[in-house]
Amino acid sequence: MADIHSNSAQPINPNEKLPHIKAAILGLQHLLAMYSGDVLIPLLVGAALHFNAAQMTYLVSVDIFMCGVATLLQLKRTPLTGIALPVVLGCAVEYVGPLTAIGTNSQLGIDVMYGSIIGAGIFILLVSGLFARLRWLFPPVVTGSLITLIGFTLIPVAFQNLGGGDVAAKSFGSTPNLIAGFSTIALILIFSIWGRGFIQQIAILIGIIAGTLIAAAIGIVSLDPVGQASWFKLPELFYFGTPRFEWSSIVSMSLAALTTMIESIGVFFALGEIVGRDITSNDLKRGFRAEGIAAILGGLFNTFPYSTFSQNVGIVQLSGIKTKKPVYYSAFFLIILGLLPKIGAVATIIPSAVLGGAMVVMFGTVGIQGIKMLHKVDLDDNRNLLVAAVSIGLGLGVAIHPTLLQSLPTSVRTILGNGLVVGSLSAVILNLLFNYRSLIAAKHAEQK
Repeated sequence: MADIHSNSAQPINPNEKLPHIKAAILGLQHLLAMYSGDVLIPLLVGAALHFNAAQMTYLVSVDIFMCGVATLLQLKRTPLTGIALPVVLGCAVEYVGPLTAIGTNSQLGIDVMYGSIIGAGIFILLVSGLFARLRWLFPPVVTGSLITLIGFTLIPVAFQNLGGGDVAAKSFGSTPNLIAGFSTIALILIFSIWGRGFIQQIAILIGIIAGTLIAAAIGIVSLDPVGQASWFKLPELFYFGTPRFEWSSIVSMSLAALTTMIESIGVFFALGEIVGRDITSNDLKRGFRAEGIAAILGGLFNTFPYSTFSQNVGIVQLSGIKTKKPVYYSAFFLIILGLLPKIGAVATIIPSAVLGGAMVVMFGTVGIQGIKMLHKVDLDDNRNLLVAAVSIGLGLGVAIHPTLLQSLPTSVRTILGNGLVVGSLSAVILNLLFNYRSLIAAKHAEQK
């Protein structure tokens, strides 16, 4: 019987030298994986704020630029900041609701929206130490459930993109979109299983490029974004207005920030598992501080708050490349693309269906990584079994039907309307109830 691992990507030691050309190509793969998810946020918020074409172009470009800056803050470990894992940062979808609610409010507006982003960044900085010291609340049964949810709750997003992106559009689920999306999945599988060496490691990138060529052949690729974009634009402080501060808006954004911090914990532990590194409280503290500073910069430059993107975990797992070097290249590429809107717009021609196909593979891989972590938990113990079962069930349920909570106040829905947060809170609370003694013992062991 053939070795089932014979075709898996061979991991590279985190300290091993990786040629610059290979690292650059792998960095491009990371960039493309997160690009659509990040560009989606300025498109959604800009549309809600009724930005014109010039404003929208600037918002997208400066957002890409700040993604690169935020990623560098997280990659580089300093005494105060940076978790130093192969992560890419972008604006999380959890922020879209409060951002648009504040920005479109006639009594608040865009200035208050950017003030609330700065306020949320300061909040993250202030609570980073406390939040990091609570890592004992996240043993494998909790983190495994959390990582499983991160992957599987994103599958509907992948399928929405697979169908074309806009579920209300007549073209959603059209034959061209399905051909492009499923062709991308098939190509990624082919190169992941039968590819060798470096080809296997960039299977997702090859699938996205080849899927885009197929999409172009069947007429669903538009070059209009490239023609309309300018060649060069520097980011500007207070481009849309000077931030103003209003307490309820800051509270709303801070609540959203808590949800992204919980998600970041899951990503940090997932990557720690993949690269074989124990994530300490100090690591988490530096990681949160980097995200807090990135959010403050986002408010100053009139963009968004930034947090760790979960989809890139799948790339690290599938490629077997565990060094930070490709992600450094990805960060520099993002900065360059943010300065050159016309070149950066080239990536926007990738159809949603193609990106959706790649997302299915990546998000599914993240979910399976969580299941692998749960495999190490004693699930014959009914307490652990119920923690995982109920938490994953609640998280998936809320993700599929968030309107279940529509009667709750907006601030409460901001938190409980997120399946990942509901699943995380459930896992932590149930584990505290069922495994209190072992958790306290783990806490004391960590303090020693």
